[in-house]
Amino acid sequence: MVDKHTERTGSCHCGAARFSISGKPLIRFVCHCTICQEFNKAGYADVTAFFAKDVVLDRKESVEFRVYKQPPLLKRGTCVICARPAVEGLTIPLFPRLTVVPSGNIEESASLPDPAFHMFYHRRKADMTDSLPKYSGYLNSQFRLIAALITALLHKDGRPG
Repeated sequence: MVDKHTERTGSCHCGAARFSISGKPLIRFVCHCTICQEFNKAGYADVTAFFAKDVVLDRKESVEFRVYKQPPLLKRGTCVICARPAVEGLTIPLFPRLTVVPSGNIEESASLPDPAFHMFYHRRKADMTDSLPKYSGYLNSQFRLIAALITALLHKDGRPG
């Protein structure tokens, strides 16, 4: 079994926006929404969520945050040098603050859990051949994410059930 509480480091594509992660991943998932596609310049986003307190940017000024949709639950951060995704801040009412990191930005990505599901699958650019659950529609996708986060928060080892 992979140790899911390793100290990790990561960065944006060019390395200018560097960060360290001290806590366990809460959940890893794949999002196919059109905003993730635009933001990541890819067909989907493979991301991992952590408690915000566990992800520390080396230099806060290396990342510029932008809100793509109201209400501003998710602030997506790009590197000020390469303009590629760095980290994202997620604030959901009644939840602890979270940081969502593109899984590929984490240098020790082999220590991450496997993705748990696909969301916004109806917006996919291509079919995915894995055996992960695939959730379509806004409400189904959002409900699955919230349910996965609640499950992760209730398990003291940080794994979704």
